[in-house]
Amino acid sequence: MEASTIEIIGYFASVMVAISLMMKDIIWLRCLNFAGCSLFVIYGIYISAWPVAGMNAFVACINIYHLIKIYRTKSQPVATA
Repeated sequence: MEASTIEIIGYFASVMVAISLMMKDIIWLRCLNFAGCSLFVIYGIYISAWPVAGMNAFVACINIYHLIKIYRTKSQPVATA
């Protein structure tokens, strides 16, 4: 049995999300989870599984929001009194 390209994308997306949940560093977790969710969006659209595509697009947006928030917080200078 030969796996199609879209099945490989689905498997890779699953692996990316699973690995992201093992990360201790929140930035790595968000980045890997974003990559996995993005692949699931592609997978969901291709197989016409709209709930899969929609939910993962939403989670990808949440990851981007939190990454932007983290980087903005890091770039702000620390005020000393």
